[in-house]
Amino acid sequence: MTTTPRPAPPQAELATFLRAKRARLQPEDVGLPRGQRRRTPGLRRQEVAQLAAVSVEW
Repeated sequence: MTTTPRPAPPQAELATFLRAKRARLQPEDVGLPRGQRRRTPGLRRQEVAQLAAVSVEW
């Protein structure tokens, strides 16, 4: 019996999409200071929220 792989849930697809988009931008690209050392490339969630004028929890 073989099983077919299940498609990724919509939340996983959205997370992958957002990570890819954030990785393309650097803080300097959008007028934010570079700041501290970064573990991952691109903008942090907090920076995206700040630019969109929404809270991170939203």
